[in-house]
Amino acid sequence: MERMSMTENALVRVLIADDEPVARAGLRHLLAAFDWLACVGEAADGPAVIEAVGRLQPDVVLLDIQMPGCFGIDVLRQLPPPLPRIVFTTAYAEHAVTAFELGALDYLLKPFGADRLAGALARVRAALGEPLPPALDRYGEMLAQGPMRRLFVRSGRSIQPIAVADVHRFEAVGDYVTAYTAGGEHLLHVALNRLESRLDPQQFARIHRTHLVNLDHLARFRRELDGRLTAMLRSGVELPVSKSRAQVFRELAR
Repeated sequence: MERMSMTENALVRVLIADDEPVARAGLRHLLAAFDWLACVGEAADGPAVIEAVGRLQPDVVLLDIQMPGCFGIDVLRQLPPPLPRIVFTTAYAEHAVTAFELGALDYLLKPFGADRLAGALARVRAALGEPLPPALDRYGEMLAQGPMRRLFVRSGRSIQPIAVADVHRFEAVGDYVTAYTAGGEHLLHVALNRLESRLDPQQFARIHRTHLVNLDHLARFRRELDGRLTAMLRSGVELPVSKSRAQVFRELAR
């Protein structure tokens, strides 16, 4: 069965998926302001989301990224075709990277208001006005093991994308990571090891326990008097290279 396309006389069918009754009621209230939408149902856990999508055939699912029996990728992999558009909702900013990896159309950080929801729904409406791409194209980023091309960073109460190629370096700061670009610094709520696993190893190199550098922004390595190596970036930043990584780079230079 083909999912309904967006026309002037067709209401877009929305499913609310959240384990908190108050959150579901709040979303239903906010959605009532959009006369082109129809809230067709609610689900409170992962299995219920999967069942409701198959039964109700929504065009859009407002999906809490972490519910009982539900983490985004688990639900998306089990959804029956045709697939709906996904807008993630969550109270945890650290899920921004996950939302991108799962191919979400948008990402709403709780608590969000009518204006932020309206912005996400505008993207939904524009996407529904286009032919529905094949599932593997739409969720290719979710299923693929290839390197990420973009990251989501928090800017105030919103989330904005940045191209991975524009990042000069990543630095671990406790349980978080700071991404450095020409435009400034961006705090990512993700562990450096997890981030490294999704980056292109031909472009990004781990030079230290706390440092990942973009090789396109690396000028050279400098040998210190005590034999240590220092990475010199084109931006002028100098970073230490650990002994184990220094040995790797020396072998590559032979």
